[in-house]
Amino acid sequence: MCTLHIQVARGRCAVQETSTEAAATARGGNPWLIVAVLGFSGLCVALMQSLVIPIQSELPHLLSTSASNASWVLTSTLLGGAVAMPVAGRLADMFGKRPVLVAEAGLLLVGSLVCALSSSLVPMLAGRVLQGVAMGYIPVAISFVREVVPARVVNAATATISATLGVGAALGLPLAAWIAQDHNWHALFWVSAVLATAITVFSLVALPHVRDAHAAHLDVVGAIGLAVGLVAVLVGVSKGNDWGWTSATTLGLIAAGVVVLFAWAAFELRHRDPLVDLRTTAARPVLLTNIAALLIGFGMMAQSIVVPQLLEMPAETGYGLGQTVLAAGLWLAPAGLMMMVFAPVSSFLLTRFGGRTALALGGAVLAVGYVCAAVLLHAPWQLALATCIASAGVGIGYAAMPTIILENVPLTEAASSVGVNSLMRSVGTTIAGAVMAVVLTSKTTTLAPGLPQIPTLDAFRLCFVVGAAAAAVGAIVAMLVPRRVRRDEVATEAEAVPEAAVH
Repeated sequence: MCTLHIQVARGRCAVQETSTEAAATARGGNPWLIVAVLGFSGLCVALMQSLVIPIQSELPHLLSTSASNASWVLTSTLLGGAVAMPVAGRLADMFGKRPVLVAEAGLLLVGSLVCALSSSLVPMLAGRVLQGVAMGYIPVAISFVREVVPARVVNAATATISATLGVGAALGLPLAAWIAQDHNWHALFWVSAVLATAITVFSLVALPHVRDAHAAHLDVVGAIGLAVGLVAVLVGVSKGNDWGWTSATTLGLIAAGVVVLFAWAAFELRHRDPLVDLRTTAARPVLLTNIAALLIGFGMMAQSIVVPQLLEMPAETGYGLGQTVLAAGLWLAPAGLMMMVFAPVSSFLLTRFGGRTALALGGAVLAVGYVCAAVLLHAPWQLALATCIASAGVGIGYAAMPTIILENVPLTEAASSVGVNSLMRSVGTTIAGAVMAVVLTSKTTTLAPGLPQIPTLDAFRLCFVVGAAAAAVGAIVAMLVPRRVRRDEVATEAEAVPEAAVH
């Protein structure tokens, strides 16, 4: 009888997988065309993170404002993305993922045009916030891919789209440096407007219509509460080093944000149709994956902050590598491409060993990359090698996270849950920025009297050690995620039972 049940179950699985593939083909034609559109779109959206870094030092002059005010051009995009990711995910679960993807692409287009036409601070900030909000495209795309591609290519598609987050951020730096160096700085945003137009058209034309909307009411109060709490905490953390960690502004913002988030959580738990189902989020596999996301997000951002500074540090220091902004970006570009190269490896690991093992391995490889960076920092090629190793770990980890999330949440909460996971990565990058700034300013030296202080070699090494520690803890947390037993393992174990024992 047991044998018969196992055979029937396996037959159902085969039929279900076949029907899923047929449905995916019927909905959208070539699944790899869909993956290509989602991957290209995710890469372009991720470019916005590093778009203004090459001109950051010139922004006060370009926008006729102070250096402190100009720093918000970068921070505003981070804040917009942090708030948008869980909200966009919830909207996608309610109204369907394709409409939200098209809307996100449209917001990127509007934000890019506003920035391209701006020459003062306020409209620039408005446009950068809209560009940040477009970051909600990526988690929705990751959850969407499981509905429109055959089951046999889901892991490969998920790994590819997840990799675009790192690829876009890495390639954005040399591309933006080249554009800003040889053209007017407004060209940065005209290029992003062209890319946003392409994303909008491709999303409208190539993405299939899927009936994946679920009747629900938008929790407006929850969305506002989450936005207020997140913005207060992230602004306090990201500006703490500039304002002073003991200043009333920094402590007040962080404390107020924490209070608002606690009140928001209490409200969400009592709400019949919450923006984020905290009971689902508190489930052990989801909770541990989100904690690992924070730690690995911390690790990814550490290299993005520290390595460019070390590459661009004057050679007169004895340890600086004297590279231009463009050259530094080109040395870092292979690290971004490494994430894409490792997409097939991530897919294999997910299929063969499952998300938990892949996530832990990703954290471990990231830690190894930082250990290498702490030793190999005497030439640009050495840092490029270390960042390639670290990026391989990030690529594996980023592919595993949404896989674990989607396996452990209801279909009606798929996009919002992936959005929360992306938010945790964003929080990790924000914390990394604050921690790295503290470390780099804790050990400083001067080249000559009257010149500004610069970080010492020991400060850079300590940053790499901190990054390695965060990644290693992330790997340990990943191993605490409950192991998911695959159907083929269950079938194999059942078939191994002696026939006599079955009868």
